[in-house]
Amino acid sequence: MQDKVTFEYAIIRLVPKVEREEFFNIGVILFSKRKKYLDVKFKIDEAKLAAFACELNIKDLNTYLKSWDLICKGDKSSGTIGQFELSDRFRWLAASRSTVIQSSKTHSGITDNPEKELEHIFKNYVLCESTSKK
Repeated sequence: MQDKVTFEYAIIRLVPKVEREEFFNIGVILFSKRKKYLDVKFKIDEAKLAAFACELNIKDLNTYLKSWDLICKGDKSSGTIGQFELSDRFRWLAASRSTVIQSSKTHSGITDNPEKELEHIFKNYVLCESTSKK
């Protein structure tokens, strides 16, 4: 249990028509203070996007999400937000929004490997792949 650390995560949602409150999951952002880890993983399903709102440009959405990746990495091109401490960057990214790209409430857990946990959550909640053995 000594190697286990707490982490927090939020699911990134695409809400094509905010007024209808319909959404689908497109990514995960995960933060672990003790491991000094902050990362995001995302993928927009083009078929789902077309079914929900064909007028949205997937290239623009991916560009927006890539800026989240730069913020996670603290890249200088990410602007002021990217220079914040890890915890503040996570809080900013996971904050409530009323835009097309939103985050769920944050959830917490315990892990010994935040990177592996991010992949697990991404597979289960974005790609909808079961990682349990049958």
